Amino acid sequence: MTPLTPIRPYEDAAYPPGPWPSSFWCASVGKAVECAPLSSDLEVDVLIVGAGYTGLNAALELRENSGQSVALIDAGNPAWGASGRNGGFCCLGGSALSVAGQIKRFGLEETRRYLGLQHRAIDQVARFLDESGQAADRHSDGELLLAHKASIYKGMLDNANVIRNLGGIDFQAIPKKELAAHGVNGPGFHGGVITKAGFALNPMKYAQSLLAAVQKAGVRVFGNTEMQGIWSDASGVRVAAGAYQIRAKKLILATNGYANDSVPKTLGGRQLPVISAIMVTRPLSEAELAAQGWTSDLMAYDSRHLLHYFRKLPDGRFLIGQRGALFVNPVAEERARKKVRRDFEAMFPGWRHVETDYFWSGFVSLTRDLTQYIGPVPGLENCFAAFGYHGNGVAMASLSGRLVAQLSQGEVVDLPPQMTRLPRRFPLGRHRRFLLQAAFAKYWLQDRLGH
Repeated sequence: MTPLTPIRPYEDAAYPPGPWPSSFWCASVGKAVECAPLSSDLEVDVLIVGAGYTGLNAALELRENSGQSVALIDAGNPAWGASGRNGGFCCLGGSALSVAGQIKRFGLEETRRYLGLQHRAIDQVARFLDESGQAADRHSDGELLLAHKASIYKGMLDNANVIRNLGGIDFQAIPKKELAAHGVNGPGFHGGVITKAGFALNPMKYAQSLLAAVQKAGVRVFGNTEMQGIWSDASGVRVAAGAYQIRAKKLILATNGYANDSVPKTLGGRQLPVISAIMVTRPLSEAELAAQGWTSDLMAYDSRHLLHYFRKLPDGRFLIGQRGALFVNPVAEERARKKVRRDFEAMFPGWRHVETDYFWSGFVSLTRDLTQYIGPVPGLENCFAAFGYHGNGVAMASLSGRLVAQLSQGEVVDLPPQMTRLPRRFPLGRHRRFLLQAAFAKYWLQDRLGH
C-alpha cells in the first residue's frame, strides 16, 4: 500500500504534528495528555480516526453499548485540534442555516426535530460531566445574542419566538436600556436575547475527561499516528498509518476541519476550514468589571455575520474570539491578534488598559450546504463519517459521535435531513479557502449596513 500525499487547503503549520497552541486551555490543565504512536500492526472491530469530541464520544458509545474492540488514532494528540482550541460554548447549533432557512429548505417538522437534537446534544454533555464527576469549569445558564445595530433587535426577537414555538426553548428579551442592569453593558450593543439553553465550560478539561473515560473503557488510543490510506471491501477496512497497517471491520472518520482531502478522496473538498482566533486577558478585578459594566458570565456573541463571541471566565479573565484570517503564518497570526485586540478595545473601552495573556487560533468547519453530515462514506464499504459543525461543535460533535457509532453498528438512527445529506464539494479544490475573501468582504459590508 502506497501512502497518499496529503492534500489540505491551508499551510502545513495548521495541521498536526506540531506543538500545542499557546492557549489558556492548555495552561489550565498543566500538560495535556499525550498518547504514544502506533508501533505495530493492529486488528480491531472498529477503528476511529480523530480524537476530538466526535471520535472520543464514538469510542465511548461503542464500548458502553456494543462491547466492540476499538482503537482510536490521531495525527496529533487527543484534542490537539478544534476540541482543545474552541471558546467553550456548549450551546445550540450545528447548521449555519438560520431557522427560517431550515424551514424553507426542510419544512417545519424536520426543523423541529433538528432543534430537539441540538437540545439533546447539550443534555448529553451535561450528563457526561455529572456522571463522570468532572466539572470542567462548567458555569452559566443559556446564551446571549447581542444586537450590534438597533435595526436588528426586532428580528432577533422574532427568531427567538420561532425557536420557542418550534422547539420549546424559552428566551428572555433584554432591551438596550436594561443591558447594564443585566451586567452586559457595552457601547455597541442595542439589546439582547438570552436563549435558555446551554452552558460554558473549559473545552480542554472536557476533552481530557472524555479521554480518561475512553481509556478506562479499554479503548487503545494512539497519538502522532496519521491515516495515510484507506482500502475497504465487504470483509472490512485496511488503513495505512506510517509503517503499519490497521485492520478493522468498521471505520469511523472524525477529523472534521482537520481532514486530509486525499484520504478518502470521496470526502475531499466537502468542507471548508475557517480560521477562528481567540484572545484571553489577564484576570479582571471586580472594580474593572464594574467599570466596564460587564459582570455576567453568560456565553455571548454579537449579531454580525463576522461575529465576535465572548465570555467572562470563572477566574475573572475575559475571552473574545472571531473569524477572518486566511493564512497560517507568523505575519497573518500577528495581524489577526491585532484585529481581535482592536475590536476588543472598541467593544469594551473600559478595558483598553487590560493586558492580553493568551492568543491562539484553530479551525471551524463549514460545508457548502451549511449543514452537517452523519452517514456512510461514499465509495467505501464499512466506512462512516461525521463532520461540519459550523463553529458550534462542543455539543453537536459530542452527540454526532454517539450517532455515527450507532450507524456503524447497523442500528436504525432516525436523523433529520439536515444531518444526512452529503454536502456538495466547494469549487477550487485545495484552493477553496480563497472563496472566503469575497465572502468576508460581503459580510463586512452587511455588518456595516446592519443587514
